Amino acid sequence: MSYRIGSGVDFHQLKKGRELWVGGVNIPFEKGADGHSDADVLLHAICDALLGALALGDIGIHFPNTSGEFKDIRSTILLQRTMDLIKQNGYSIVNIDSTICLQKPKLKQYTNAMRRVIAEITNVSEGDVSIKATTTEEMGFVGKGKGIMAYATVLLKKD
Repeated sequence: MSYRIGSGVDFHQLKKGRELWVGGVNIPFEKGADGHSDADVLLHAICDALLGALALGDIGIHFPNTSGEFKDIRSTILLQRTMDLIKQNGYSIVNIDSTICLQKPKLKQYTNAMRRVIAEITNVSEGDVSIKATTTEEMGFVGKGKGIMAYATVLLKKD
């Protein structure tokens, strides 16, 4: 059996007047991630990890922020389209491990909902989706409340 591993990372500024979407879940907060799409850093990092595992480029190649087609698009749709590419290449996900870096708000109460959303789209069990959240102890742009970032690692297997 053939296995492939991929990693992804994404960053977005936090701005007032935007909704905060993380892992396909809308998080009530005074700021949201700024971007061409809904700017869901976790789903973007997972997309990049999936694409990277199969050497298919990155999210910007497949869903460019210069295209009106992707303006304000939900990142759950981007993840579904990325999964279509993974399936077309004859692979499926074994597991996803991820970390979200955000000073505020705290995300613990939302991570199970995020796991459900991601598991449904990627066709794995919730037990195969790990989401950890951490602060940066008030250091850097994340710690100063100016941004959010996420890392993801995925393991794929040949079907």
